[in-house]
Amino acid sequence: MLRRTLLTSIAGLAIAAATVTTVQARSLDDILADGKIRIGINPNFPNMSVRNSAGEWEGFDIEIGKALAAAIGVEVEWVPTETPQRVPFLVSDRIDMSLGALTRNTERAKLIDYTVPLHTEVLAVLTTENVEGNNWKDFDRDGMTLANMRGNWTVDWTAENMPTANVELVDTLADTVRMVAQGRADAIVENIDFYMAFTKNYPDVKWRVVDDPIFVAYCAIGVSQGNDNLTEVLNIALYNLHSEGTVNATWEKFYGAPMLRAVMPNPYF
Repeated sequence: MLRRTLLTSIAGLAIAAATVTTVQARSLDDILADGKIRIGINPNFPNMSVRNSAGEWEGFDIEIGKALAAAIGVEVEWVPTETPQRVPFLVSDRIDMSLGALTRNTERAKLIDYTVPLHTEVLAVLTTENVEGNNWKDFDRDGMTLANMRGNWTVDWTAENMPTANVELVDTLADTVRMVAQGRADAIVENIDFYMAFTKNYPDVKWRVVDDPIFVAYCAIGVSQGNDNLTEVLNIALYNLHSEGTVNATWEKFYGAPMLRAVMPNPYF
């Protein structure tokens, strides 16, 4: 299903493994002695991590990162980390942990360790009650127009897996939602969590997410391989944040809607 994306990821990780020298990661004791944890964040990921008008970081990852640092008892050093840099920065000990919607997969797991899941990403269909369809395959038909954003990997995925539907491309997330709200498109096939906040701009539209998701990805926190003590402490802190509702409340604060597939806390990890 996600073959093209996975192949790209595997290729990139192979290059990273070949070109980045693994160095000894800072231990939890080192972090505690320093009083600071280096957290990798995407420098331009609206709702996750972005600078506000005052130049301060804000977003879901920022609030979760602060909560995790507080649980450990240290301050945060934010390290801007572009998507392709997340694994190399961990391997080379430039960061202690990586946020930034780090999806778990087997290739990355050969190079880094993961905590328990922090949140999910749901590839699904967002549409309205005026459009029929109970499964994503129902939207691959003549006369169906799907809105998407230029540059999204799902543009190629849709072309390969939903070849009968027409696809109209726009420049922003807000534009894709506007197209559906105005009736110029029938649905959006994407990581729908990132689009839900924009639906509130059209309160008269009866929005719905098709119940049957295409794919649910689990995103966790990346840590250096073998840094077991830090991983264990983060897992305990994440269990507490999930159990008390902090993760879901923070997600809804920045994305305008509950996580489509919430992570269920499990005390065994």
